[in-house]
Amino acid sequence: MVDVTKKPEVYREATAKGQIKLRVETIRLIKEEKIEKGNPLHAAKIAGILAAKNTSLLIPLCHPLPLTNIELNIEISGDSTVEVESTVKTKAQTGVEMEALVATTIALLTIWDMTKQYEKDTQGQYPNTMIQNIRVTHKVKGSFK
Repeated sequence: MVDVTKKPEVYREATAKGQIKLRVETIRLIKEEKIEKGNPLHAAKIAGILAAKNTSLLIPLCHPLPLTNIELNIEISGDSTVEVESTVKTKAQTGVEMEALVATTIALLTIWDMTKQYEKDTQGQYPNTMIQNIRVTHKVKGSFK
């Protein structure tokens, strides 16, 4: 773990994005709220918030941080994509990029878990499903937006 003892506490913010590609039929079922396990977009939002709050338990050398805000925006984009954007804020000695990335990733995995039964082809494979483009898209250190 990196020693941040002497670093000052400052405002920090990070945003991460990612996508999951699903079958057009699965997207239709999500829109019509016909997914058997419930609404995957609502569950993914809660899962992403919980994941951000527990990042230091999941990544061994990550500092536990006092998060001051976690926002997840989850939207269907086009015929076959769900996009997740997570923004995490704190006033701390180190940044929140990992928390934003973990929130985005876990939200996407939650969507996958709740929809996978609709994604199988006739051979029981998942040829169209793909989680992709998980990345940090924005970072702030030291000043408010």
